[in-house]
Amino acid sequence: MKNLLRTPHLLKSIILIAITMFAASPSNGQSQSSDSGYVPVNGIKVYYEVHGEGQPIVLLHGAFMTIGTNWGELIPELSKTRKVIAIELQGHGRTQYSDRKLSRATLASDVAGVMDYLKIDSADVAGYSFGGTVAYQLAIQSPKRVRKLVIISSTYKSDGWLPEVNNAFKAMKPELFANTPMKAAYDAVAPDKTKWTKFLEQMIALSNVPFNMGDANIAKISSPVLLISGDNDGLDKIELIKTYQLLGGAICADFGVMPKSQLAIVPSQSHVSLMMQTKTILGYLDNFLK
Repeated sequence: MKNLLRTPHLLKSIILIAITMFAASPSNGQSQSSDSGYVPVNGIKVYYEVHGEGQPIVLLHGAFMTIGTNWGELIPELSKTRKVIAIELQGHGRTQYSDRKLSRATLASDVAGVMDYLKIDSADVAGYSFGGTVAYQLAIQSPKRVRKLVIISSTYKSDGWLPEVNNAFKAMKPELFANTPMKAAYDAVAPDKTKWTKFLEQMIALSNVPFNMGDANIAKISSPVLLISGDNDGLDKIELIKTYQLLGGAICADFGVMPKSQLAIVPSQSHVSLMMQTKTILGYLDNFLK
């Protein structure tokens, strides 16, 4: 804990995301599904869960998280009217660690592979934080697979974060995650618990590589996009507005047509607390995805 206190505040927040959400989830990070299993795709086996029936929505979790710790509160509500497909990305939760090169492009291809396996041609896609970057990538490289896109507290480029966030990524070390509920959640479901440190090293290495999916690619996204951000979640709001402009928003709709994409900034919310606002996020999703 002393080491945690020496790190930047936002780094502590990133590390504590799963801690707070794990404690807040009544399912304690676990959830019941109507179907679950593994899909062999791109050299690994990706774990998925299916909940409910209806218009499909794919959920992509944040870094170091599992389906339950990220989406445990929202899945029961979304699955009342929708088919919810929740996926655990490479090395996360039940999807085994792999030495396969970790990249957002490959992870997006994994998601498309799971959709192929489940015979889903297109779906709404929602991604939080790291999962949001994968969702962006999926919309860019497989546009026909994405009906509507929801990006929660995420960005398509490193510069979309405030400088202190990128500095916090550089300060991350595996030992900071020791003896946390994040580790406990991993141990509860991981196929091979001995890969924890390698998994952390792989993810931390990726987080330290600057990335930019390109303004032109974002502008070409044909799907309606809902951007959800906490007002103090670490995203650079100037860059967020630029993103919304690329998607056709930030105009005076009184003089024209309301854009198909939407922007929601939730007041008094951090990166951590935003995902705990279940009713608020559900309200935005229900309105946007209907």
